[in-house]
Amino acid sequence: MVYPFLSIFARGLGVDIASVSLIMTARGLFGAISPLFFAPIADQRGRKFGMLCGIVIFTFGVGLVAIYPTFWSLAAALILAMIGKYMFDPSMQAYFGDRIPYEKRGTALAVTEVAWSMSFIVGIPVMGFIIGRFGWSAPFPIFTILGLIIFAVIWKIVPTEDTHHTLTNDSRSGYRAVFTSVPALAGISIAMCASAGNELVNVIFGVWLEDSFGLKIAALAGASAVIGLSELSGEGLVAFTTDRLGKPLALTIGLIGNALASILLPFIGQTQIGALIGLFLFYITFEYILVSHIPLMTELVPSARATMLAMNVTGHSLGRALGAFLAAFIYQQFGFMFIALIAMLFNVAAFLALRRMQKG
Repeated sequence: MVYPFLSIFARGLGVDIASVSLIMTARGLFGAISPLFFAPIADQRGRKFGMLCGIVIFTFGVGLVAIYPTFWSLAAALILAMIGKYMFDPSMQAYFGDRIPYEKRGTALAVTEVAWSMSFIVGIPVMGFIIGRFGWSAPFPIFTILGLIIFAVIWKIVPTEDTHHTLTNDSRSGYRAVFTSVPALAGISIAMCASAGNELVNVIFGVWLEDSFGLKIAALAGASAVIGLSELSGEGLVAFTTDRLGKPLALTIGLIGNALASILLPFIGQTQIGALIGLFLFYITFEYILVSHIPLMTELVPSARATMLAMNVTGHSLGRALGAFLAAFIYQQFGFMFIALIAMLFNVAAFLALRRMQKG
């Protein structure tokens, strides 16, 4: 939600875009650090426990803004929401990884990723309407209520006794298995580079559309719906192709496609329709990267699956922190063309990391 409405949040708080961008950087850094402490939880205490912990942290964070809407409560909320999501996602993905054969796992995890695209298609337009009517902080009480509902649902439907996973007692062995594996480290590097390039565009696209075409809240929400449709399409492509092509080949196609979409974006984005088409291509290819990458990572270190997936989250988070840190400065100093160029270079770096993984 913060991405398309970055300038609206900044105006509502009485700060500049760079200040909100710094919050996003801090969010990424905390998200990167948190798996170092919380990564083994789902391996040691179970997948359900990890998911519930993530939901509690998220709900507490958004509840702060619901009670006391200020710049600092928003900063705390974004950081805690990121930590919560980064605890929930590896636990959930490990839960499916324990149960679903590797050759079918790409399809299964693509289905779970539909939640992300539907948040853009449905959630952000609704939040745009609410923000337009009631102010920038209005969505946070809704998120707090939804967090409580999600907790109850996971508590009820996910079994406490898990015959598919044996609890571990030694967290150090999980870290050791990940950090001594060259393919695992290469996989984390792919996550970091691809996410850095994506975050450059994420942070700036709402500002770019507003600066270029004067788009306001409703139009920015509509642009987010287009992005959601592109991500839903990307997930559909993964579901139908990744298991058939093989995860490394699918990931290669995604990285090349996203690099091309990045450099194409400023050229076709000189009209509103062209900009939306460019964003569609950029996000469909990134989603193809993301969802092809996850099932590949689930099998690199099966003995410490949740720890491996949490470290993969660290890679994504470091990349997002780097992209958020660079985005406002590059855009203000050099313009959107350089945003697109550097996003392409990050994809090239991710492709080189993939080649190293395959050699390993």
